[in-house]
Amino acid sequence: MARPVKQLGKWRIRWVDADGHRCSEVYDEFADAAFKLRQHQLEVEQVRRGLRAAQPPDKTFNQLCDYWLEKRAVRKRSQKDDESIIRRHLRPSFGPLKLRELGVAQVDDFVLARAQLDKKTIANHLTLLISMMNVAVDLGWLAKVPKIKKPRVPLFTRDFHYLRTDDEIRRFLEAAFGEGEVVGALYSAAVYTGMREGELAGLRWDDIDLERRLITVQRSFDGPTKAEDVRYVPILDPLLPVLKAWRLRCPGAVVFPNRDGGMHQSAARIFQEVLHRVLDTAGFKPVQRSNGKKRPYVTFHGLRHSFASHWVMRGGDMFRLQKILGHKSIQMTQRYAHLAPEAFAGDYGRLGSRAPSEAADVIAIAPAPS
Repeated sequence: MARPVKQLGKWRIRWVDADGHRCSEVYDEFADAAFKLRQHQLEVEQVRRGLRAAQPPDKTFNQLCDYWLEKRAVRKRSQKDDESIIRRHLRPSFGPLKLRELGVAQVDDFVLARAQLDKKTIANHLTLLISMMNVAVDLGWLAKVPKIKKPRVPLFTRDFHYLRTDDEIRRFLEAAFGEGEVVGALYSAAVYTGMREGELAGLRWDDIDLERRLITVQRSFDGPTKAEDVRYVPILDPLLPVLKAWRLRCPGAVVFPNRDGGMHQSAARIFQEVLHRVLDTAGFKPVQRSNGKKRPYVTFHGLRHSFASHWVMRGGDMFRLQKILGHKSIQMTQRYAHLAPEAFAGDYGRLGSRAPSEAADVIAIAPAPS
């Protein structure tokens, strides 16, 4: 039977783990070394008999980061976001730790150190961390994921920005066509379809059926759509003549091409600088934020909000809107529900016809004394 061996005034133990790997440790006292040796040998025997799970290998969080970036992030639309979060936040905080050392206390310290960030940002960081550690479990590098609690973030807020009236839409699109036909056609499609900028950039004439008045949405900047599925968007009356006219002017494969005839990318001027110029021409002044900074009256994504808001304000079906926008759940679409003209029409008399306005009314409805 193996025994501790004295080396340089200390006691070294050696054993073979359940995977056949040679292991060793050093202790100051013989009794401690002998106890740990018996413990390791018992653990190996229990694993061999199936009485306990094998101890995960000594993998560090840095090694998990390397695996994630090489094997998982490259398959995601949010690859750049993952790379940024790992480089700026997760690696500096957890990198050298062994995976089994990363627990609730370490995550709590991570969250406290980022108190200046908003809850949504912190939740995004923790979502990625949890996903990575789930992969570590699947790889056998970790026995289980610690119970990580993310801050509660509202699914949506009512503070979204959009073109609020028909007059605002008219002014906006007139200024857009003043910038050029491609700008006018693109911005019209954004306002009247609710498609995302990447989906509009990736749109090809093969995706548009002017006879059936249907757009097939199936690609974005970097490949598939955000939800990685195909959906269908109707061509509404205001947009139909715009697309017909633009089809004659732009016969290439891409519906809204850049100067080279290819697809606009996410940082293209047409989605940002040109938009700001159009807003300025149309008389839409920047809006003051609560922190003192200014934001544009509406962003390009705000044109998507504009479509959804006007759809609801005109009595459009909420579930159809969900399908058009490509929301996975109706909860995301419900942010527009308060704009529906009939939203509360059936509820006005739910608590009675009137409140008492005089003392006599109060006495009349008060319960009789017992």
